[in-house]
Amino acid sequence: MDNFVVSARKYRPSTFDSVVGQQSITNTLKNAIKTGHLAQAFLFCGSRGVGKTTCARILAKTINCSNRKDNIEACNECDSCTSFNEGASLNIHELDAASNNSVDDIRNLIDQVRFAPQIGDYKVYIIDEVHMLSGAAFNAFLKTLEEPPSHAIFILATTEKHKIIPTILSRCQIFDFNRIGVKDISNHLKYIAEKEGVTAEDEGLSVIAQKAEGALRDALSMFDQMVTFAGNNLTYEDVIKNLNILDYDYYFKATDFILQGEISNSLLLFNEILSHGFDGHLFINGLASHFRNLLVCQDEATLQLLEVGESVKDKYKEQANACNIKFLLPALEICRQCDMQYKGSKNQRLLVELSLMQLASILSEANPMPQKKKFRIKSEDSSTSKKENPTPNEEAPIKEQSAIVKTGRSAQETAPKETIEELKSQASKTIKEELKKEESLVGEKKESYEPKTPKKRRTSALSLSELTKDTHTEEALKEKAEYSSDLREDFKEEQLLQKWEALIQKIKEEAKEGSSIVLAAMNSRKPILQEDYKIELLVDNKSQLEEMKLARTDIHEFLRKQLRNGAIELLFKVNKEEKLRKAYTDEEKFAKMAEKNPLLHKLRSELDLDFF
Repeated sequence: MDNFVVSARKYRPSTFDSVVGQQSITNTLKNAIKTGHLAQAFLFCGSRGVGKTTCARILAKTINCSNRKDNIEACNECDSCTSFNEGASLNIHELDAASNNSVDDIRNLIDQVRFAPQIGDYKVYIIDEVHMLSGAAFNAFLKTLEEPPSHAIFILATTEKHKIIPTILSRCQIFDFNRIGVKDISNHLKYIAEKEGVTAEDEGLSVIAQKAEGALRDALSMFDQMVTFAGNNLTYEDVIKNLNILDYDYYFKATDFILQGEISNSLLLFNEILSHGFDGHLFINGLASHFRNLLVCQDEATLQLLEVGESVKDKYKEQANACNIKFLLPALEICRQCDMQYKGSKNQRLLVELSLMQLASILSEANPMPQKKKFRIKSEDSSTSKKENPTPNEEAPIKEQSAIVKTGRSAQETAPKETIEELKSQASKTIKEELKKEESLVGEKKESYEPKTPKKRRTSALSLSELTKDTHTEEALKEKAEYSSDLREDFKEEQLLQKWEALIQKIKEEAKEGSSIVLAAMNSRKPILQEDYKIELLVDNKSQLEEMKLARTDIHEFLRKQLRNGAIELLFKVNKEEKLRKAYTDEEKFAKMAEKNPLLHKLRSELDLDFF
């Protein structure tokens, strides 16, 4: 039975050119060997499986090769290369700092450094996971690392650079290894598959490369696992099934349902995903990555950031045309919020389902809630003129147009999709007909009609249209005809108070919502008539002041018409008088009582009374 060797060891790079995804670092090391500018200490930093230890071994092998090639690669034929390949080289020493991290281990290493190499020019000491050394071991290593013998070179490798003390970092030449790209890993897996005689689909290898997260060693381990599972025919389905990866198709389907606003289908799809054993957190994070890829596809310049296979890339381009940034940015925010709240949620499934509902509602038009109308005073002019002087030939077409437009909007919100276009066309046709009628009517009349656009303002808490119900009587109409803003009939304060009480009584009878604050302000104090027909009313607080300001126009109009004086002005002010201080001591209480009855002072003096 042949001994099986995993791909990570069997296909471990032995030359600089065979190192995957670290071309800038390998070129730097080759140039250093070529020019003879080798540092006394190197520090290789980076995440797992990116080639730190591999590059350290290749560097150690190459600098001791006695017959280097023109491309600065080891010959693999000399004694030094042969002994290295067989694992018997005396010039290369590897130390695992994870298990040999004490001061004694470093002292033993230092004792070996002073001996010169028997074959080759350098003795290379590779210390892996150097961040695991203790603080005392680091300090013991400092002097030797700063001034080593000329034949000694140290190569330190670590995955956690931040744990190494600064005095060590300052003595080393630092190389930061990058995570290996998905495309580089996929191409390397394809090369190994051809070497092993395995037929593998590109999409399957691409999924393995993405799952490895930049670590080539992890990708090779997964590749061995897939070959063991599926044999010499490795398909995309085998990969996603064995590695428990959610298929791309689920995300494409979910996005289609979301874009169409189909909440029910989105929830059913999520239920299917859960039934297959996938976690809701995995799904929502994968959906966020899917939206990110769609966002990348919006611009050709960022398309290179999409790390997927060619066939999947075409699907992304097609779906990206159906959505835009106005959808993707809110969708990413919803997924981000769900991701943050998932672990702390008591009902995690409900959290994801709510997020799906929110996503499906992004593109749907929100139906505005009807605003609550407040109690408002309408002027007599507007109420009487609309009822006394209707203009059917001029005002009716415009009102009908407004009704038609409103009908079209409400129909568009409530009607099925297939009838929306028909309603739009009917509304457009009706509007055109009414406009033609209006033009003909305006042409026949001598005076042109110019519709007035009402100004938008917040309504007050009063409504005078119903308070003054006698405006439709003949007497009221006659009074209105005689009234104008130029009238200046004199009136007394008694008449003002009489009209003021009449207004309060009518407001009480109506008892509309929002009138309580106005009534409280009007009842608490009486209006004060000043010069030039100015009427001042003191209110208790700012809340009353705001409500009275809203009702100013309507109250003003009411008083001007009832008192037949167009010069009336209303002034509202907050009462700033200090509240009376209550008497607490006996002396203060006696003084209060004496203010009302001065004879108490006489009684006190005659009886010679005092306070105790």
